[in-house]
Amino acid sequence: MVNTITDTNFNFPGQKSIYKGKVREVYTLEDDLLLMVATDRLSAFDVVMPKGIPFKGQILNQIATKMMKDTEDLVPNWLVATPDPNVAIGKRCEPFKVEMVIRGYMSGHAAREYKVGRRILCGVAMPEGMKENDAFPEPIITPATKAEMGDHDEDISREDIIKKNIVSEEDYLVLEDYTRKLFQRGSEIAASRGLILVDTKYEFGKTADGEIVLIDEIHTPDSSRYFYAEGYEERQAAGEAQKQLSKEFVRQWLISNDFQGLEGQTVPEMTDEYIETVSERYIELYENITGDAFAKADTSNIQDRIEKNVLAYLAK
Repeated sequence: MVNTITDTNFNFPGQKSIYKGKVREVYTLEDDLLLMVATDRLSAFDVVMPKGIPFKGQILNQIATKMMKDTEDLVPNWLVATPDPNVAIGKRCEPFKVEMVIRGYMSGHAAREYKVGRRILCGVAMPEGMKENDAFPEPIITPATKAEMGDHDEDISREDIIKKNIVSEEDYLVLEDYTRKLFQRGSEIAASRGLILVDTKYEFGKTADGEIVLIDEIHTPDSSRYFYAEGYEERQAAGEAQKQLSKEFVRQWLISNDFQGLEGQTVPEMTDEYIETVSERYIELYENITGDAFAKADTSNIQDRIEKNVLAYLAK
C-alpha cells in the first residue's frame, strides 16, 4: 500500500496553535496566517474512518485551490499560497459556525428526509411529487451547524441562525448571496466537464479587517455531489440510480455493511483492496472535476516532504 498521512504534529516557525478537524489540520502562524494540511483521513456520517486513503488529501487540496482560483472574481477567499500538494496557506479568519449547504437536486440527505415524509428541510419547503435525484425548481439553501470532530453536524433554518445570533442577519445575507453565486459558477464549471453539480457546501469566515471570505474546501468530492450529465434524463425516466462522482459510494458501502454512524454501530473493516479502489475513485473524481491528469506526489515520506516545502516557503 502507498503511504498515507492521517495525523500531523509539526512545529513551524511562528506557530501559535493547532486545530484538528475531521480531515484537515489547521496551524495558526504569526502575521495572521493559517496553514491547512489536508490529510488522507476519510470521514463519512461524521465519523472518521480508521484508515487513510492514498492521495486523498492531495486530491482535495488541489481541487479546492483550483476552484478557489476559478471563483475569486466572484467571492473573495482566504487562500495565499499552496507550497505543497497537501498544504494551503491563507489569511486567518474567524469561521462562521454554520456550513452553507446548497442543493440543486433532491439527493443524499434531502432524499432520505423526503422518503420518510418530511417536506420541510431547514425551514425550506420541498415540493410534493418529486422523485429522488429530480432537480428542485430552483436551488435551496439548507444550512447546518458546524460540529467538532466526532460530533454530528445538525440541520438548522435561516430563521434559527439569525434568532439565535449564530450569524447576524446582515452577515447571513452576504453568506446566502455568496453561496448562490458560487453554486452557479460551480454548476457552469461542472457542465463544461460533462457533470452536474448536485449539491455542495461552503464555509466562510471573517478576516481580521472584517471581510467575509470563502474558507476551507470548495467543489471537492468530499463537500459536493456530482452526477454525470450524459444519461441523466434517461436514468431518471427509468427510475434508475444516477451515475455519480462523490464520496456517496463510500456512504453506500457503509450502509450496506450496517453502518450509518449511529450509536452502537461499528465501522466495518476496510481491507487494503477496498481502500485501493477508494483511492482510484478519488483520482477519477479529480480528473473528471478538473479536466486535468492527476500527478501523484512523492509519498515515500509525506511528513518530511510537507515540512521541507513549508519551511522553504516561510523562509522567503
